[in-house]
Amino acid sequence: MSRPRPEPVQVVKQRRDAALNALVASIPYCEFLGVHFERRGDELTGIMKFQETNIGNPLLPALHGGATAAFLEITSVIGLRWATLWEDMESGVLSLDELEKGSLPRLPKTIDFTVDYLRSGLPRDAYARARVNRSGRRYASVHVEAWQDRREKLFAQATGHFLMPAPVGD
Repeated sequence: MSRPRPEPVQVVKQRRDAALNALVASIPYCEFLGVHFERRGDELTGIMKFQETNIGNPLLPALHGGATAAFLEITSVIGLRWATLWEDMESGVLSLDELEKGSLPRLPKTIDFTVDYLRSGLPRDAYARARVNRSGRRYASVHVEAWQDRREKLFAQATGHFLMPAPVGD
């Protein structure tokens, strides 16, 4: 008895990138804010490209607090959904064809989201990473940090609690 031949790395990478792009495209606000994601293995980094429309105080100039909070929440939701989407795709429960046709699994719903503004966001690109603290069948807790120039110098962080959607196939 022989094992099935593993998929080529390029095929797996294309499938994962296409799934991530479909997930991000399902949130129209990502395009409005200029948010996209880079994937390294199973780790995602959210990137909010600098746009004049994201400036709240033109005298400083500083990023708008609402744009910062939205960026953190989007990064949390995408990071949380990516963790479960990854497992569903790798196990075969969800196919790339379904994702590309727009039949994405539902996104987690925000229960509460607390943002700590640590310093002014400067008029440049911002980066964020989410860490899932707990994820169960019904509830999840996520912590997200945002920085601009140096990872150690955060300008905002947040903690969110989310209501998880029913698993695919239920």
